[in-house]
Amino acid sequence: MSDPNNTWTLLKVLNWTKGYLAEKGVENARLEAEWLLCEALGLDRVGLYLNFDKPLTEGELATYRAMVARRAKREPLQYILGTQEFGGLEFVVTPDVLIPRHDTEVLVAEALRRAPADASILDIGLGSGCIAVALATALPGAAVCGVEQSPPALAVARGNAERNGVSLEFVEGSLFEPLHGRRFDLIVSNPPYIPTGDLATLEPEVRDYEPPGALDGGADGLAFYRLIIPGAPGYLNPGGWLLVEIGIGQGGAVGELFARSGFTGVFTATDPGGIERVVGGQLPSGQP
Repeated sequence: MSDPNNTWTLLKVLNWTKGYLAEKGVENARLEAEWLLCEALGLDRVGLYLNFDKPLTEGELATYRAMVARRAKREPLQYILGTQEFGGLEFVVTPDVLIPRHDTEVLVAEALRRAPADASILDIGLGSGCIAVALATALPGAAVCGVEQSPPALAVARGNAERNGVSLEFVEGSLFEPLHGRRFDLIVSNPPYIPTGDLATLEPEVRDYEPPGALDGGADGLAFYRLIIPGAPGYLNPGGWLLVEIGIGQGGAVGELFARSGFTGVFTATDPGGIERVVGGQLPSGQP
């Protein structure tokens, strides 16, 4: 990105970047070029369009060039920009946490259909905190607890709760291990569910940059479900619900785990693309 006439206007640099990122395999190259330039210049997209003829300064060009170089290496846009929107809220994201996906909003929606206003809620595998923060925002009377074994991820989640003005309980540890003796009205989880052998086939943005521990679900992708689902009845109040996000094609196997673990009313919910994305079930009211 060099020009002997030093006439890199916003429009010119966007057009160059679109071609460059497209060559590197980035989809929606023009849109991403605009987002990066907005971040570099501190503009929104309207401001960008109103200043297409404005030349960039050397400092602005250097800042933008560095961001484009990162994206050309297929580093996720969200890590470069530092944030991701989820459920109408903004979350800080770092390479310590999985980038929130809009598909996961299905899990939040299904949880809200079943949670009382004053529910006690547990989120297993807090990550960025997007699920727990979204639930706490929608249910200000609820007590929301999140468990996470990664201290750096826990720090990101704490910051996101503060950023969005909600109070959560943060517990460091693995799955139910640090919660002995406690029970909840609702347990939710988006566990790692990609089969180990499939990790190498993922897009570079996921394979090379997102935390492997948040992706790897074991040989068949079901390792964490085999721990969470049978264990959940010991941490649910009678009549309580367990809801989990799943990967493509996992609905049948995960549903069977629910049934074998004593849950009733087992259901699946699809994402906007028609893919089964959530499985849930209820602990019978008479079960201690």
